[in-house]
Amino acid sequence: MKLASLRDGSRDGVFVVVSEDLGRAAAATAIAPSLLAALENWSATEPALEELSEKLGKGAFADAFSLEGRTFESPLPRCYQFLDGSVYLYHAELLRQARGETLPPNFLVDPMMYQGLSDNFLGPTDDIVAADEAWGIDFEAEVGVVTADVAMGVTVEEAASHIKLVLLVNDVSLRNLIPAELAKSFGFVHGKPRSAFSPVAVTPAALGNAWDGGKLHGQVIVEHNGERFGQPDAGQGMYFDFPALIAHAAKTRPLSAGTIIGSGTVSNRNPDAGSCCLAERRTIETIADGEPKTPFMAFGDRVRIEMLDEKGHSIFGAIDQRVKQGS
Repeated sequence: MKLASLRDGSRDGVFVVVSEDLGRAAAATAIAPSLLAALENWSATEPALEELSEKLGKGAFADAFSLEGRTFESPLPRCYQFLDGSVYLYHAELLRQARGETLPPNFLVDPMMYQGLSDNFLGPTDDIVAADEAWGIDFEAEVGVVTADVAMGVTVEEAASHIKLVLLVNDVSLRNLIPAELAKSFGFVHGKPRSAFSPVAVTPAALGNAWDGGKLHGQVIVEHNGERFGQPDAGQGMYFDFPALIAHAAKTRPLSAGTIIGSGTVSNRNPDAGSCCLAERRTIETIADGEPKTPFMAFGDRVRIEMLDEKGHSIFGAIDQRVKQGS
């Protein structure tokens, strides 16, 4: 089952069920007013949404409509909490190596995670707005999951059952603002503006063999200004899986339905896989040549993030954004 929110000027958009080929949709607002509301009562709404999805797939829903020309919000245009990890070991090692640092001693037993903006996400084709190119504008292609309600202290084994949806993420970073914030030893705010998510979120069951219960397998395809930038496999090199991240996030607090947990930048050790962010490419260049050659994003630059199934069809739709100057 694939779910989305279409832009209509409201905060949460129009909640819809989307066909497998991403070509048609049916309004799901008679089942729940929004995707967030559906997640808050998932045991009751999921069967009705699945039934609607089956009718849509069979062409048996008279009110289905084409998605051509429609604008998607992120599936959850807002939610109560976005927690983003950093669990690809190669990516973490690289960025620290370039700074002459090593991984923290507890990195392999305790996931890294930050709490990001969640009250107003970008849509998958919305511009990334920044006031200054000198801020170091970067994309970060990731995988995310959406949870139902999660109790505080949930175990890793229990956490897997709370994963209700899977999606792709562009976790935008302003790299040159981050060091000064981290130097205060109190996390960052300005360095992490609004993120964007794939047009549709997909239930784990609908992902078939691509979902193994804790990880999404498949290439995350990133294009920068129309050229292939990376295609690492999301299932490779992920040191902590999503159940482990959920259990970590819920150590001292419950998680409300609709919480999004991100994987951090997808990264493989295979150099042919390329990268999912500019910072990683720049780090590889610095290690090899003493300085980076690839610039951060400029106004007018474009990034596209997508994953294809075995037949070459888009699973989640594409995140496709340009950078725009704004005040």
